[in-house]
Amino acid sequence: MSSKGLKFYTDAARRSAKWHSDYIKNMKKCRFDTIAVHGLYSMQEALDFNQGSTIEPIYMSASQAYRDSDEMEAALGYQIPTWCYSRIGNPSMYYLEGVLALLEGYGSDIETSCCATASGMAAIQSACDPFLIYDPKKPNQKINFVATCQVYGGTFQQFAIRKDQEKNLEWRKIVNSNDLKEWESKIDKNTRFLYGEMPSNPGQAFFDLEKVAKIAHKHGIPLIIDGTVASPALMRPLQWGADIVIQSVTKSLTTSGFGIAGAVIAKNNLSHLRIENDALKANFGMYIKALPNRDNGPNISPMNAILSLNDIRTLRSKMDLMSRSTMQVAKFLEKHKNIERVDYLGLESHPLHKLASKYLVLVDSEHDELYKKKVNRYGHLMSFRVKGTAQDTRDVFDALQRIWRATDLGRIKSVATIPAISTHSQQGEEGRKIADIPANLIRLCVGGEHPDDIIADLDQALSVLNGKKVKTSTPEFSAGGASSALLRR
Repeated sequence: MSSKGLKFYTDAARRSAKWHSDYIKNMKKCRFDTIAVHGLYSMQEALDFNQGSTIEPIYMSASQAYRDSDEMEAALGYQIPTWCYSRIGNPSMYYLEGVLALLEGYGSDIETSCCATASGMAAIQSACDPFLIYDPKKPNQKINFVATCQVYGGTFQQFAIRKDQEKNLEWRKIVNSNDLKEWESKIDKNTRFLYGEMPSNPGQAFFDLEKVAKIAHKHGIPLIIDGTVASPALMRPLQWGADIVIQSVTKSLTTSGFGIAGAVIAKNNLSHLRIENDALKANFGMYIKALPNRDNGPNISPMNAILSLNDIRTLRSKMDLMSRSTMQVAKFLEKHKNIERVDYLGLESHPLHKLASKYLVLVDSEHDELYKKKVNRYGHLMSFRVKGTAQDTRDVFDALQRIWRATDLGRIKSVATIPAISTHSQQGEEGRKIADIPANLIRLCVGGEHPDDIIADLDQALSVLNGKKVKTSTPEFSAGGASSALLRR
């Protein structure tokens, strides 16, 4: 085999990059649903390389072979596109990353990049850690970051324990995220980023994203938004000034519950940031994928990438359906005698309803034959507080028959949990207090079932507080397995 030379491969890479760039430009002209269905997988690629497969293949290979030493050198030196090793890159990952980058940038001229990770928590670490680096030229600096305390329990732990306690990276907590003065008061010359989760899990905290982004940029630091609950079908933070978006792809984006995945989606050309790292600012998604994540290893597996990709194809219609059902459930609970309070941004009684309505809009609803105008949708996640004690709350929770008791969210099946004893238990009583997560709060994620059936299940579960005996339909643990044996009476 004769050597072709580096130039042969770098020239081919340039031609390929031009073709893919043109393809992406054309794809960006399509509607949201079309992008979600097709992503970056083209008919030409299918016919030329994948036996005509109409669906993206799963590349279950750990590594890529090369034609000769020149191609290997060019690839491993990042001079040409490569799948070299699936810890770093893989075609299946590429398909997922491509569609997520397009969906988060949809409706704008923003250039985006994406790095898919093994979980939402890995996405948070991947997005935050590149900014939390000590400058050897500045001794005795006290690095800090500013983030809302109304976040998922795992996020709370990563910030409070893994970063603040273990690495001495100070987390400055925002208690009232819609108070702009509170954001301003926490920032100093050592602040590395602002971070918010909106809508928050489980309390539905929300803030004026556009204004908080302006505060961040005034100080030359990025705004990172966890947009998991809304998904790009309802809100695309990059359009409102955010620099980086985190998605726990496991949740709203992939309702099946088959796999675990996360993603970091960022604007390209973050020239306004004061950090001295040109590669990071030019293409944040590629930077973390090819450098820190290459070394730390949190990137996604091919199988989970394809499982996620397949669910995303119907994202908009699922978020519309589940949002409409959740609104019906929230209105029912709001009037129930055994409910103390309902937290759902879609309710006009919610103090942040008007603000949320600015940002939470069903994508392309104005082009939908059903609506023909922009319509608000507020997502599938809500929480409600039982009028009673912690034990009363457990009794209601235990009486659920149709709604699954689990810590998951965003499923096609409705799921509920008590955050104080599950998702947010590790952050302690004080942490739950500042995040406003009392023991009588139940988080509910409404799925694809008919809302009448979910309402009926909630009604019969709440009836335990009336002194009525509820007959459970939970089967005996007759299936095999150690857990079944332990639970069987």
